[in-house]
Amino acid sequence: MSFFQEKEVKRDDMFANSLDMAKAIADVCYQKLGKDTVVLDMSKDSVLCDYFVICDAPTRNQLRDIAENIDKMLSEQGIEPKSIQGKNDNAWTLMDYSSVIVHLFISGERSFYNLEGMWKSAPIVYAPDAEEANKEEKA
Repeated sequence: MSFFQEKEVKRDDMFANSLDMAKAIADVCYQKLGKDTVVLDMSKDSVLCDYFVICDAPTRNQLRDIAENIDKMLSEQGIEPKSIQGKNDNAWTLMDYSSVIVHLFISGERSFYNLEGMWKSAPIVYAPDAEEANKEEKA
């Protein structure tokens, strides 16, 4: 398998919009025990995509598991990535779904690349970790 893998992107009507897709991806990250998962609204800051999903994983195996589960969930809906980079490297995996770009980092690597700092004008529109904490506080 090559470092850079290209696939044709297919759109599906399962998600009403790219925000719904980004939230579903973030939820998979959270369910697979990814840490500090956030969705950034890139629509005003970048022509590359509408949203970034950024997530930490404490181990390489967990990072790979999160990536595989994202790919599986979207593939089941007929949505294939435009490209996946770093799948075998596993310090940083990038999954490009056109309107949503997923960044999965091994803990520690995320702060080195500081995507949130580079794109600080992009607001966080969803954070499943925070959503769950709010639910627990209300209970």
